[in-house]
Amino acid sequence: MTAQRLVDACHALAAAGLSPGSSGNASAREGDRILITPTGTALRRVAVDDITELTLDGALVAGPPPTKEWAMHLAAYRARPDAGAVIHLHSPAATAVSCLPHAPGADPLPAYTPYRIRMLGRVGLVGYAPPGSDGLAEGVGTAAATSACLLLAHHGSLVCGPDLTRAVDLAEELEAAAALTLALDGRGARELDRDTAWG
Repeated sequence: MTAQRLVDACHALAAAGLSPGSSGNASAREGDRILITPTGTALRRVAVDDITELTLDGALVAGPPPTKEWAMHLAAYRARPDAGAVIHLHSPAATAVSCLPHAPGADPLPAYTPYRIRMLGRVGLVGYAPPGSDGLAEGVGTAAATSACLLLAHHGSLVCGPDLTRAVDLAEELEAAAALTLALDGRGARELDRDTAWG
């Protein structure tokens, strides 16, 4: 049951400390519908009966009002037809890195480890727009077309996975890479060659 798997993923992310307070939201694609977390509910408390069902056009099918950032999720699914799950978090390290200055078009997470390169690929950076806004949804849609893992400036992270298990893995890997970036910032750490690091 997709709704139960979505709830389990939310609880796992919260238990890992990646969704402080009532922040963050998650969704999963089920055929031509999207199951998504509701507005104002902490991921650690979300239950199956809380899950909202939307059409791919954003029409409410069943459940309570969805997260106000539902349009961002739908934009990611439109940009990535292979995506089966989308997770957006305000995890501490990723949010911190999203607030640092970055050159336009640059990957905000340096290639310090082969796992960061292989697991995350190129990380996109979405310019700041207010949460829940059309501008944020548009920015996510544009960036997700070329990157499955995104940092949202001054906001947090968003990952697109083929399924919920992989999306949770990506969210955790992104947070770990962001934490490493913060730990090494200003220390002159060497980066790996992205084309040869994995062998």
